[in-house]
Amino acid sequence: MRLRAILLGSVLALPVAAGARAADCDLTVGVVMELTGPAGEYGQAGAKSVEMAFRDLNEAGGVKGCILKASTRDSQSSGSVAVDAANQLVQVGKVPVLIGGIISSVTIPILTAVTAPSKVVQVSPASSSPTLTTLGREGKTNGIFFRTITSDALQGTAAASYALDRGFKKIAIIHVNDDFGANMVAEFKKAYIALGGTIAAEVAYNANQASYQSEATKAMEGDPDGLYLVSTPVDGAVIARAWISGGGPARFLLNDGMNSPDFIKSVGAKYLNEAYGTSSGTTQSPSSQYFNAEYPKFSGGIAASNPAADRAYDAGAIVGLAMAAAKDETPIAIRDAIFKVTGSEGTPIHAGPESFKEALALLKDGQPIHYEGVIGPVSFDQYGDITGPFRLWKIEGGEVQTVGQMTTQQVAALKAKIGG
Repeated sequence: MRLRAILLGSVLALPVAAGARAADCDLTVGVVMELTGPAGEYGQAGAKSVEMAFRDLNEAGGVKGCILKASTRDSQSSGSVAVDAANQLVQVGKVPVLIGGIISSVTIPILTAVTAPSKVVQVSPASSSPTLTTLGREGKTNGIFFRTITSDALQGTAAASYALDRGFKKIAIIHVNDDFGANMVAEFKKAYIALGGTIAAEVAYNANQASYQSEATKAMEGDPDGLYLVSTPVDGAVIARAWISGGGPARFLLNDGMNSPDFIKSVGAKYLNEAYGTSSGTTQSPSSQYFNAEYPKFSGGIAASNPAADRAYDAGAIVGLAMAAAKDETPIAIRDAIFKVTGSEGTPIHAGPESFKEALALLKDGQPIHYEGVIGPVSFDQYGDITGPFRLWKIEGGEVQTVGQMTTQQVAALKAKIGG
């Protein structure tokens, strides 16, 4: 996977457009992303998205006239490395907000070891483990955690329904052996079996192995009609190749984040014409239209469909807008302001400098806004969770194509039906 030039370990100032008021102050946000390691593709795309959101806010006039900056660190897809990086940003850099991580096995240790004890706001663009909701319910997040992705408790249900609709009646499962993989599969299995599906085999794997042939062979037991692969693009490609070469049917159900150009290229598009998946977000909106047009140019060629790109932009936008709405720069004030910029009663605001300019003017006058992001209208509950629709997609001719949408109401009805 080609590593793109992303500034590590330093503060990145983003430009203010000509005509915007020159700023005489800076506001720095900490960013911890998986720029390398198994989730490196996610983090590279996500970091660029946050940078783009900050650029757009700066072009709109800045946060209270100040330049918004990102101080970015690489977690290396490791929880322990992430904690060290987050500690630097929070304890030394004194950032009031931290964006990250991408994967749950990075986000959870940052939350429990750094941000929650320090009461520093944390916004994850892509960590979907239900454990994060549980920590909130148990009072262990200090109310400072938010995420711009739906919980696996919802996505597992949506994926199960979509699998059956696509003819997966007896499916094998291979999943990464961590909090994310275990929780996603647990929710999927509950819904899939309740809706009439059969699990042929379930195999957990440890990340970063050179070969997954034994796992693929074991998963083929029971004569499945396809594979539910819960993974990251790098390991997922190795597993998919092992599955295909071992004689497994080239029919895949994939988790959110596997709609990845690198995954498709590594496996081979010709083997993925019956590959399906779900992702948080709406099919189309003014924000997604703006993002899809502008992001590839800003990022230097990263596809707008790249894992975590859309929701990382929303995380950056919400953080910046909340800092503009907050009564001061303290973490608690910013936390409270997040609800002000995402409340359903506010003026609708979309992605991009023009809409952000309107938002900043409204916030300056003390008016609420409702940010309707790239993934759709964003609204948080008391645990920092969002609810929203799911995009249903498939890979066709080497491209990810959205083929439908499952609404929030449809997912809720399914969960009620299965007793979830």
